[in-house]
Amino acid sequence: MSYLQQLKRQAQARQAEQGEQQHGLEARTAATEAACQVVWNYLSELARQLSVIQPPAQRLGLDHKHLWPGMRQHDFRFDARKKRLRDREVFDYLALGWKLGPREGEVRRGRVSVNFPPDLERVQKRLAAGHVVHERVEQRHPESNALLAIVFEFDMAARASVMVTADHDAALLRFRLACVGGMEVVTTELPVGQVNPARLDELARLIVGEPSQFL
Repeated sequence: MSYLQQLKRQAQARQAEQGEQQHGLEARTAATEAACQVVWNYLSELARQLSVIQPPAQRLGLDHKHLWPGMRQHDFRFDARKKRLRDREVFDYLALGWKLGPREGEVRRGRVSVNFPPDLERVQKRLAAGHVVHERVEQRHPESNALLAIVFEFDMAARASVMVTADHDAALLRFRLACVGGMEVVTTELPVGQVNPARLDELARLIVGEPSQFL
């Protein structure tokens, strides 16, 4: 066999390998798009129903000492965006967002004071998770100017969301839950083969505060 023939065989083997890789990418992309459509159908309908029901929210608070009054979940909105991937339009992300507000009356103002780094970090994370409108004030000693405490004054209202990001190459959907069942951000991912209405039922149960096996 001549050297040119050897190179020809190498090229043919490489082309076959590339063809298999491309076929695999196309199959994973198609499966991911199908899973995204399942999420689209489910979350868009869920937003409509929960906007009517306005389920109560679980107890919220920046720390265990200062719990907020009873809250409700309302104004559910669904959105989705697409992008270009390998010359085709595919889902980029799908999102469900809503508000957490008082069950009765106007939004109240709250106040919490922290003076230890772990407490400060926890309060800041909870404020960020719920997109809570707040002001930060430093309390200092009048003579030495030493920092005594950091005070957060805030509205007792928050925002919650479920963001679903598609990874077509890996055939995964990544879920980011913010202020769902508590003032924190939780992430998880599912193979697209596990994304179905039954699994999304568990997500809905988590949102409304019922026992759930989603996470």
